[in-house]
Amino acid sequence: MSNIDHCLDMAANIKGAFAVALVDYDSGMTLGSRGGSPEFDLDVAAPGNSDVVRTKLEVMQKLGLRETIEDILITLDTQYHLIRPIHGSSDEKLFLYLVLSRAQANLAMARRDLRVIEQSFYMSVPAPGRPPAQENAPFFPASGQR
Repeated sequence: MSNIDHCLDMAANIKGAFAVALVDYDSGMTLGSRGGSPEFDLDVAAPGNSDVVRTKLEVMQKLGLRETIEDILITLDTQYHLIRPIHGSSDEKLFLYLVLSRAQANLAMARRDLRVIEQSFYMSVPAPGRPPAQENAPFFPASGQR
């Protein structure tokens, strides 16, 4: 199972999850998705939110803000839409897009779970100078000293 599939499967299991996608916000291309319905076309919604991410980053740059986006929340009558950029290599411009049912989801827990998924995705992607994560390695490595 690929890292993308694993990430999407974990996000799809968040309580109240209706749809999830991993999207490249530079191109708008969806790298993978789970869920959706005929009434909610994830192939339209996920890349469409690339504009949201790009616009927010442009505004932050114009304001001179030197911060990173933790997540973007869009609240609808019956749904929460969470957009969580994956902070990894500067070459990768990816975000997780999670749609939740407001009636079933716990927003605070969903945000926490999505943060953990984002961190595990980042840790498992090899980057120059960082060894790839081992399959059965603990998520939080033990430090030598306390």
